[in-house]
Amino acid sequence: MSNYAQFTKTFELETYGIKNAKVHYQLSPEELHDIAIENGQAVEASSGALAVNTGEFTGRSPKDRFIVKDDITKDRIWWGDVNIPFDTDKFDKLYDKVVDYLSGKTLFVRDSYACADENYKLNIRVINEFPWSNQFAYNMFLRPTEAELENFTPEWTIVNAPSFMAVPDKDGTRQHNFAILNFTKKIALIGGTGYTGEIKKGIFSALNFILPVFKNTLPMHCSANVGKDGDTAIFFGLSGTGKTTLSTDPNRSLIGDDEHGWTEENSVFNFEGGCYAKVINLDKDHEPEIFSAIKKGAILENVILDENGHVNFADTSITQNTRVSYPIDHIENIRKPSIGKNPKNIFFLTADAFGVLPPISKLTPSQAAYHFISGYTAKVAGTEAGVVEPTPSFSACFGAPFMPLHPSKYAEMLSKKMIDANVNVWLVNTGWTGGPYGVGTRMKLKYTRAMINAVLNGDLGLYSYDKYHIHSVFGVAQPRECPGVPTKVLSPRATWNDDEAYYKTAFKLTNAFRENFKKFEAHCSEEIRRGGPQRYAF
Repeated sequence: MSNYAQFTKTFELETYGIKNAKVHYQLSPEELHDIAIENGQAVEASSGALAVNTGEFTGRSPKDRFIVKDDITKDRIWWGDVNIPFDTDKFDKLYDKVVDYLSGKTLFVRDSYACADENYKLNIRVINEFPWSNQFAYNMFLRPTEAELENFTPEWTIVNAPSFMAVPDKDGTRQHNFAILNFTKKIALIGGTGYTGEIKKGIFSALNFILPVFKNTLPMHCSANVGKDGDTAIFFGLSGTGKTTLSTDPNRSLIGDDEHGWTEENSVFNFEGGCYAKVINLDKDHEPEIFSAIKKGAILENVILDENGHVNFADTSITQNTRVSYPIDHIENIRKPSIGKNPKNIFFLTADAFGVLPPISKLTPSQAAYHFISGYTAKVAGTEAGVVEPTPSFSACFGAPFMPLHPSKYAEMLSKKMIDANVNVWLVNTGWTGGPYGVGTRMKLKYTRAMINAVLNGDLGLYSYDKYHIHSVFGVAQPRECPGVPTKVLSPRATWNDDEAYYKTAFKLTNAFRENFKKFEAHCSEEIRRGGPQRYAF
């Protein structure tokens, strides 16, 4: 038996309504690792990483994410299917039930913070029911020094109770799980789900409201890295588009993996202290940095281990959303502190399963705003129940579930910053070429890396008619040549060998863009509206 009880520190939770709890405060990841195994909640993989099963939920549940509608939020939030209102009184009653449930239990408490830039620092206290959830908080949030902990005052509190089940008819939830933000009380209340992503995304969502409203800072669902000359690059993209893979580059220092702010002072800073990467089909040769980061201190979620503790990264029998979290210093080449200068290049990553978007194209400011608001990628057959062919998927600002304000607000901020900083914006298709999913093939990673390197090295140069071609359907500028990439690959039409089929499919995607954008048009300028495809198929 472990003697982890010796790590218990005097720490009272009565001010939160939690009574008679046995509190383990600020335990090390090694201690939490051992407790989780001793409690039968996890096993150790051969790499030394902790392997857990998050239970019923292996991903976020967007329809069960709520924001309390009160004086702070009622006139600011973009209410609807993404930002669902929750009544103040119902929140108070549900909160009381959760803290009553946690009373008398063994709990794990951690003080941490978000935002690497001292001017934007947000102190966070996390109260967890499970030790591995607390280790996740250690991995993903920034870690205070001992001196900083002495006078630590939390601004936001996360109360995380995976085993507590709400009663929808009584508690006002949709089902038994929930993730609720209360901006007046500065509480993120999470229950009924063990999926750790709800913890980090709760704070990300809060910052996506706080920073633009009160700090005039643009929050971004993106990764970022910096070159040896100090040039910052930003990578926007939804899950599965290669955001983590492409930003983790041995020749560039990683600023951060997923969430950043772009300040008035012209800097980019990481919100987090770790990375939360998908590991489906992870390959040591193609993604050596991420593969090497999976060691003691990392947490693997919902993966399948063999009898010797080796992970089968191709096994998706639990979920396709297999994940690993690890502190950012598990990556060798990182930026310290996690702050960069104004970006010189921004990449919008999309996995176009229709295979019609160019592998790389340069966007004008209006096109960049349009594509930012659209946030396009595509679902392929088998990724969700009922998906039998490529299906367009749009997520505003490449992160709609975490954006409390109207997408046009973020797009306007991005456009202004792009113009002020003279940033180049590129649309990169990491999806299919030579035909749609099932016919064509996935774009080779080596080609995508070559295109991005060509941008960062300046090899693609300035726009000119002899070097770029304006796509006849999407209106974007695609380069005619790129070092390390076959010329034919740069033209999606040429890879199809069937012009009629290509253009029919391209117009099908064009129509999807335009239909999706209708809900944003009333809030956008004419310039932004003209940034998208201008033609319907006949």
